[in-house]
Amino acid sequence: MTQPGPAILVTGGSSGLGAAVVDAAVKAGGRPFVIDRQPPVEGVPWAECDLADTRAAEEATRRAVAQLGGLNAVVTAAGMDVPGRLTDVPAETWERIVAVDLLATAAVIRAALPALADAHGNIVTIASTLGLKAVSDATAYCAAKFGVVGFTRALAAELAGDIGVTLVVPGGMRTKFFDDRDERYKPGPDAILNDPANVAAAVMFAVSQPRGCAVRELVVCAETETSYP
Repeated sequence: MTQPGPAILVTGGSSGLGAAVVDAAVKAGGRPFVIDRQPPVEGVPWAECDLADTRAAEEATRRAVAQLGGLNAVVTAAGMDVPGRLTDVPAETWERIVAVDLLATAAVIRAALPALADAHGNIVTIASTLGLKAVSDATAYCAAKFGVVGFTRALAAELAGDIGVTLVVPGGMRTKFFDDRDERYKPGPDAILNDPANVAAAVMFAVSQPRGCAVRELVVCAETETSYP
């Protein structure tokens, strides 16, 4: 009898990097489940949720675990940014960025931990090169992604031997992430961005490691990425 593929929960799995992770998981025989505000590709189960509402994010995670019958991995790919100087970005927007990018990461993982412990599963958090290098006009995004780096490193120490924890640090990718920005905050015409499928492949590499082997951190970016090192 064929065993079902690994169950993988992906936040933000309807677009961008999250959608690339879903695609890679399906191709690898996995069973992705998406938490997002928009539906993923047809045939992928999902829960509609505004991840800025962290209690709702926790409940959506618990529903996903119940529907999947367990959980082997969590990938927190949801993210947002609205660049601008601190005094120009509305407080509600600034705080929403931190909520979606950092607080929801912790909320989803917190709710998933019992199922992941049962499976000796894996967690992959998605930070950014701007979680390692701070730049102007990105105080919310840098605060959130620096927070993801610190959170993940502490979580890896906390869960060592029980659940695998990997921090993935992507550079700029060819997604719709930049589409709604002011022109001054969009990548220039000569910018070389990475294919999100390359980062998704790194995510799948991390979650496929055998028990006892941990991939702690991966930086994945175009060779000419200016925000790293």
